[in-house]
Amino acid sequence: MGCKTLKKVLTLPDSRLRQQSKPVKVFDGALKEIVEAMQLSMEQGPGGVGIAAPQLGEMLRIVTVDCSLGQYSCKNHGRLLMVNPEITYQSGKALGREGCLSVPEWVATVSRSKKVTVSYQDLLGEYHELSATGFEARVIQHELDHLDGVLFIDRVLSVHDLVRRMP
Repeated sequence: MGCKTLKKVLTLPDSRLRQQSKPVKVFDGALKEIVEAMQLSMEQGPGGVGIAAPQLGEMLRIVTVDCSLGQYSCKNHGRLLMVNPEITYQSGKALGREGCLSVPEWVATVSRSKKVTVSYQDLLGEYHELSATGFEARVIQHELDHLDGVLFIDRVLSVHDLVRRMP
């Protein structure tokens, strides 16, 4: 098996980025290949610390996050794979700058919860739960938004906070 193909990340205005993803029901080799492609695409992307399956055209509820790859030092769980994730608890609010592989030229200030608890399944369908804070909580919320067709630019507090990245 072993998919080693780097998939192209969808960017706006691709309409698939606005679609609701479907829950994963079958935990098999095809799922493992999708996850491998996601992780490779995240690692090869410019500064990516997370990616959601819809960003690669796979309309399934899967995200992978690895805040240890980022430039921000924070407490984190290392590489996370979350299938059918759901935020079950959130608290606090914090403003922070966000960018996205699917909106490559823009960054903006977005309000997110400071702490989240997420329930999810792994590649075998086993259930897990974890709590995350700070930057890792922000990344998880950002990636889970993709599963519902929501992009960080939809959460911008003010158009004045939307900034074009320097080339």
